[in-house]
Amino acid sequence: MQKVRIAEKLDRFKEHWKPKIVGELNGQLVKLVKFQGDFVWHHHELEDEMFLVLHGSFRMDYRDESGAETSMDLSEGEFVIVPRGMEHRPSAAHEVHVMLFEPASTLNTGNRRTAQTVDVLETL
Repeated sequence: MQKVRIAEKLDRFKEHWKPKIVGELNGQLVKLVKFQGDFVWHHHELEDEMFLVLHGSFRMDYRDESGAETSMDLSEGEFVIVPRGMEHRPSAAHEVHVMLFEPASTLNTGNRRTAQTVDVLETL
């Protein structure tokens, strides 16, 4: 067992859209990420994702079953679970710090390969 100090881990990196692994449990990874601006629209065929806001706020854009675009705002202390297969795009006007819970197999850009794709995650 090892205690994790979230603030200390967040202080160790500055870059946006590059998740860092800070824990593992039952085939799931606990990741920290900082982001600002718009991410790429994408979905995950096999994995659900959980976004927990630690600092700041962001908007999650998503497309519902009919293809209509909708969005929800998330603030500190709130989380959302994006179901597998749902097209989504996080966006933040200002830097936000987020904890992610997702299966180890989850690629950050899901079904898309872009300059924001991170194939190998750093463990802090």
